[in-house]
Formats: sequence, structure tokens, C-alpha cells
Amino acid sequence: MQTPRIIVTGGAGFIGSNLVEALNQKGEDRILIVDHLKESPKWKNLLGLKFLDYIQKDEFLTRIERNHFKEVKAIIHLGACSDTTVNDFDFLYKNNYLYSQKLALFSLSHGITFIYASSAATYGDGSLGFSDNEDLIPKLKPLNPYGFSKQLFDLWVYYNGLTDQVVGLKYFNVFGEKEFHKEQMRSVVLKAYEQIKKEGKVRLFKSYHPDYPDGGQLRDFIYVKDAVEVTLFFLENPKIKGIFNVGTGKARSFKDLVTAVFSALNLPVNIEYIDMPENLKKQYQYFTQADITKLRKVGYNKEMYTLEEAVKSYVSWLERQNLFSLWG
Repeated sequence: MQTPRIIVTGGAGFIGSNLVEALNQKGEDRILIVDHLKESPKWKNLLGLKFLDYIQKDEFLTRIERNHFKEVKAIIHLGACSDTTVNDFDFLYKNNYLYSQKLALFSLSHGITFIYASSAATYGDGSLGFSDNEDLIPKLKPLNPYGFSKQLFDLWVYYNGLTDQVVGLKYFNVFGEKEFHKEQMRSVVLKAYEQIKKEGKVRLFKSYHPDYPDGGQLRDFIYVKDAVEVTLFFLENPKIKGIFNVGTGKARSFKDLVTAVFSALNLPVNIEYIDMPENLKKQYQYFTQADITKLRKVGYNKEMYTLEEAVKSYVSWLERQNLFSLWG
């Protein structure tokens, strides 16, 4: 019986399933998928992919604790609760922090490459900038429990002197194929596409910051294909370690993003600005932009999709799907 070479936690999720697909395209199919499907439709993300087996996340942890999987080449740990509106921190602590810690310790004790997903949510309101200089990690102040759970693990890595032994990836605003299951955490691109198809218009939040007009709030939007390419770079260059930003390095506005969706559909722009929910106002980021100097310095030199190229590619894919019957 074949043993896995690569384990991908969150492998049925958004970035995870795209990563597995990219690995397949490179000829790698000795992959173990770890996830927590329950009643989620994200199992459909695995259709057509090649992998050895699927294991539920709790069962996987049990096997790790029994010292299974010592022969794998790499664990790419993307599994987590990424819902920024979840307030149950005890759950996030166990699911996002302790789980990650156990996988990291197992990997380190067996010489296994360990790559994990951190998040741009750790940067909080951005007042300290968006540099992935590891010495800045203790100063960061996330705005929500999810961001804090990711920050806790970054701090654990930092304070235990492990930044030269593992890879942490601070994904910025990733969008693209296979994100239907994310419900309220779906990207604005997908939400805009759905709204345009149903109503012919898109609703965006008004701005409550004097420096940003309605629709002028800025994010570093990165296409999932680029996020996957950066992840594979570290898998293929296992001597490179550290915590790195995964973004384009170019902030764009939500208005730009939505305009690109209308353009990809050859439709006139129709945006309605709506009030922001009170619970979001205090934890809303008006600007994010990855500093990717360190990523470029270690040798990642691929050009990334422009916002317009990425949205056009994604919308073209969406147009080929029977979305509402498949994912409704």
C-alpha cells in the first residue's frame, strides 16, 4: 500500500483543493487530504483530483499522536476556521492554535517540511504597516478573534526560535475558483458575480473613514493561482524558511474589483453603497497591502496576475459552471 508523500490539511477547502490540483498537474498524487466536511458541500472540490486518501481532522490528529506518517515529505497545514466573525475563542484556540502546534512539533521531530497558513488578519488595522519582518510579530494587534488565533501561533513559532525551521504564509485577500462553500466568507468577486447575475447590480459597504470614499477601501487582492504558486515555491525549495507575506504588493479598491467583474461580463457598472453592520465597523480594515520584498529576496520572481487579468480568468471559469444547481 502506498504511503503519502504530502499531507494537505484543509485539502478540500478553497486554497487547499487548488493546491492539490496544482500538485496533480506537476505529477504528484501521493497526497493525503485532511479536512472536516460534515454537511459542507466542499467535498465537491475534490472531484476529479488525484489523492491517496481522505482523513477527518480529528482522526488525523489521533494518528499523529500515535506517531503515524513519519515518512511523509511535507505537511502543508491550511486547515483552520477562517471565519472572522466567529467569537468563540476557546474553539479558535483549540482548532487554529493547539492543532497547529501539534502538527508543527510532529513535523519538526521527524524532519518533515512544515508549511502553515498564517493570515494578513494578524496585521490588525495596519497602523504598524504590513512588513513580514519577524521581529515585528510581537507588536501586531489583530482586530478579531480569528486574527488573534493566527497571531498566537506566529508568536509561538517566533518565541520558540522556529522561524528558521518552518514556513508561515500570511495570505492576504485570496479569491478564485472553488470558494463556493465559504458562505459569508466568500470573496467579493464571487459575491459580486452572484449579485450581478440575480439583480444586475452590486452592493458595497459605505466608507466611514474620511480618507477613503465609498468603494475606495483598499485591499491586496491575490488570485488563488498565485497564492498556490507561492506555496509550491516553498515546498520545492525546502531550505528556505521563515514567515512571509503572500500578496501582490499592490492595493486596489473594492470599486476597482467590482468594476473588473462588470467588465469581464461586458456589462455596465452598477454599484449601490449600503450601510456597514455595526459589528464590523470597529474591526474593519480600510487598507491592506503586502510588503513582498522578503518574498522576492528569497527568489520568488514569478509575475502575478493583475487584478483585471485575475478577475477575467475567474469570471470565465464561473461562467462555465452551473453554479446555482451545483452549490445552491
